[in-house]
Amino acid sequence: MKKKILCLVDDDDVYQYTFLRQLKGTDFAKDILLFSDGELAMEFIETHINNVELLPDIIFLDINMPIMDGWEFLEEFVQLKPKVGKEILIYMVSSSIDPADIQRAKTIGDVSDYLIKPIVKEHVKAIIEENV
Repeated sequence: MKKKILCLVDDDDVYQYTFLRQLKGTDFAKDILLFSDGELAMEFIETHINNVELLPDIIFLDINMPIMDGWEFLEEFVQLKPKVGKEILIYMVSSSIDPADIQRAKTIGDVSDYLIKPIVKEHVKAIIEENV
């Protein structure tokens, strides 16, 4: 299995720590990028848009964050996507079980799936295997 660059965009420090600790050193995570809001993640993508080796393969995107939330990130990403030189999969990750959030995510073509927190290592590995 080819190792992937994973990216978590989430403002919860405890969840970031747990995500990083679970996946660091696995046989499927080449690198793990952490951002506390959508704006920081978008700035990273824009800065490295011409260097696909640094861009994430999979983004796990929280909905509710300060500065730029997950929905706002998606709006900007959709505009930027044609300039990105690789496919980046996006999974919405939230503790929200609100059917409106789930339905909204499903109507956005660039969202691969809606996942309820917490995501465990085995789930991330299954996502990667599914998209090799």
